Amino acid sequence: MALNEPYKLEILESIKEEPITIYHIGNEWWDLCAGPHVDSTGHINKKAVELESVAGAYWRGDENRPMLQRIYGTAWETEEQLKAYIHFKEEAKRRDHRRLGQDLDLFSIQDDAGGGLVFWHPKGAMVRHLIEDSWKKVHLQHGYDLLYTPHVAKADLWKISGHLDFYKENMYDQMDVEDEFYQLRPMNCPYHILVYKRKLHSYRDFPIRVAELGTVYRYELSGSLHGLFRVRGFTQDDAHIFCLEHQIKDEIRGVLDLTEEILLQFGFRKYEVNLSTRPEKSVGSDDIWEKATAALRDALDDKGWDYQIDEGGGAFYGPKIDLKIEDALGRKWQCSTVQVDFNLPQRFDISYVDSNSEKKRPIMIHRAVLGSLERFFGVLIEHYAGDFPLWISPIQARVLPVTDTEVQYCSEVVSRLKSNGIRAELCYGERLPKLIRNAEKQKVPLMAVVGPKEVENKTVTLRSRFGGELGTMAVEEFIRKIQFAVETRTRL
Repeated sequence: MALNEPYKLEILESIKEEPITIYHIGNEWWDLCAGPHVDSTGHINKKAVELESVAGAYWRGDENRPMLQRIYGTAWETEEQLKAYIHFKEEAKRRDHRRLGQDLDLFSIQDDAGGGLVFWHPKGAMVRHLIEDSWKKVHLQHGYDLLYTPHVAKADLWKISGHLDFYKENMYDQMDVEDEFYQLRPMNCPYHILVYKRKLHSYRDFPIRVAELGTVYRYELSGSLHGLFRVRGFTQDDAHIFCLEHQIKDEIRGVLDLTEEILLQFGFRKYEVNLSTRPEKSVGSDDIWEKATAALRDALDDKGWDYQIDEGGGAFYGPKIDLKIEDALGRKWQCSTVQVDFNLPQRFDISYVDSNSEKKRPIMIHRAVLGSLERFFGVLIEHYAGDFPLWISPIQARVLPVTDTEVQYCSEVVSRLKSNGIRAELCYGERLPKLIRNAEKQKVPLMAVVGPKEVENKTVTLRSRFGGELGTMAVEEFIRKIQFAVETRTRL
């Protein structure tokens, strides 16, 4: 207080746990820091220190609080570690989804509409369509029913679910509609429960699996928004399974198999898996917690995945499995989650009739594979540095004439490609080297070059971003090659 450090005082007041660690240099500079510390700056390798940048930042990410200057720096044990870190930073910058999203015209966030609200441009929307289409296909194959539910509901629904008690700071203000209060949805779960409650269920109906690509809205401070990774409106690949106690293990194993199938399609093969167990504050009996946790553990053991136990890290309403995918830079991203829930079935008083004609409460499992489409798309952009696999590339092939005399034939080639489900476009009006360079900059996987010989022989000369020159071939062969690569999720 004597040193006039109001921000440090505010942090000090918010620290509840003991001990509070203080770091100081003489009597002149005091700080609150959990560490690590060194006794003297002389212990720091001066060749392994880098001051990186200075930026403005609102205090606590709140635009209504003062703007401060933040200095970013890093320190390492050795100069080699610092060099490796700088290389990592440069590579991360090259892959930054915000820059690539603009360069490749994939998406934008418009100031006129507001922060944290994503506009999917035609190319980004095409990738999203392909992700959604693949997601739906896999879910239908795995016995899920698809749902579409409203974006708003009466505020009373969120009182029943408990969101107004536990989640209010992340929800938008209510809307008065004809003297009734409505709320933008922050979650999809209560809607799926209402669909379940529409009729009486028998034990023979289980398991019941429902899935939705449901858009939700959550209030985030403007200072915390970050491209596609932290937004205010996003679409979750949400699903809920209603099942009986003895079905939990098999259903969890089914979710793990489905998760692996979907993530493999997008090229993610390395995961970090955590099993989170009962926290101190929780709902549900000891017996059901033990059964659910054992079912999650058994499903993971059956799957053969290595996992860590996060003791007490479960939600208050049930144990869970969290899965982080590893990208091309070795960064881990939380995407997939499987959670057993004893709370919402009780709050909404859902039931079924068992074999003795008695009413019982089903088990509810929440699960998401991609997490949110926006965030997953951002991860996908950075993982591939914008060089999407052929099957989800927004434009799979560009047809390039050597001169304008070949334009008519090129148009016919594009029409044939499109009629076979291939995303192709014609580009002309520039010299061929520039057309090729533009296609490279836009990360188009395939270029079909057409000159007088190709027109005469009804062929194209194929050039791949990854495979180089692939030779001259008939259009039908070109089509077959693309279709095979898409089907097998490979590159040409």
